[in-house]
Amino acid sequence: MATASLRIDLDAIVANWRALDALSGPSTRTGAVVKADSYGLGAARVARTLLRAGAQQFFVAAAEEGAALRQALGEGPEILVFSGHMAGDTEMIGDLGLTPMLNSLEQVTRHFEALPGAAFGVQLDTGMNRLGMEAAEWEAVAPIVLASGPRLVMSHLACADDPADAMNARQLAEFRRMTDGLGVARSLSATGGILLGPDYHFDLTRPGIGLYGGLPYEQARPAVRLTLPVVQVRDVLAGETVGYSNTWQAEADSRIATVAAGYADGLMRTLSGIGTLWADGTPCPIVGRVSMDLITVDITHLPEAPKALDILCADQGVDDLADVAGTIGYEILTSLGQRYQRHYGGSAA
Repeated sequence: MATASLRIDLDAIVANWRALDALSGPSTRTGAVVKADSYGLGAARVARTLLRAGAQQFFVAAAEEGAALRQALGEGPEILVFSGHMAGDTEMIGDLGLTPMLNSLEQVTRHFEALPGAAFGVQLDTGMNRLGMEAAEWEAVAPIVLASGPRLVMSHLACADDPADAMNARQLAEFRRMTDGLGVARSLSATGGILLGPDYHFDLTRPGIGLYGGLPYEQARPAVRLTLPVVQVRDVLAGETVGYSNTWQAEADSRIATVAAGYADGLMRTLSGIGTLWADGTPCPIVGRVSMDLITVDITHLPEAPKALDILCADQGVDDLADVAGTIGYEILTSLGQRYQRHYGGSAA
């Protein structure tokens, strides 16, 4: 088989959810962010697994994601839509019982006129300047909105991955100023916010990257292993070159393995000449350019040619690979291509 294998450990995802849930008190519920197809790992399988583990609130980016998730989960679990009630979403939101997080006066008007009495939440901007109503907007509309019983009022932290950043405390203070005493459920924290401590937990937390083994949750169990099959092995003589534009030249006679994956599969071209694959714990450097479908790897030092090499494994997690590629673990996960054969493991599978 010339298709790479992406193994997803559902037990690890459940363990990460339970560990993050345990960091907050019994009065705080723990939801799960499953947007972007659960960060590339398969929202249907991941969300069904977390539902069995006890999660009841699931967050998606758009109503279309919510529609697919409702089909996977059925009635009952709450599906909250970060982008709110966009034009054209009314039928999906109403028919499927989605909960839009209303971000503006325009969305409040649209929702109340199109779906009076339907569930909704509110998103507030506490300084990130991305989504949500600013203080003046919120003060103008809060009495009307609160009278209709929002399911949740939330905001989002801009710098939670850095506990020392003063922005965290500023946003916490602003969130409290905008919401204290309103008698409505509140949420401020994703993974990084959970790690900042109980002041940030409120009524509901919404971990995302930490579920899937990424920073800033350093204690997370790795959730993925990506194995690339070796398509061909060749002997390259000293002085010969490998790959596009002759960017690598053998200084000595070498053995080069060509593996089946490339930037079409989410393995960035920036890994060219600096990335590493692994053969049962032994590092094997990428040589030459990462191309659309193929990567060339120096295996001269291995005793025999392997049938496959790992690029995500115990020796190199998503954030390790991201550091080399010059990006973040989020992008590594969400870029994982659709050609991978996804295999779900663990007792939760």
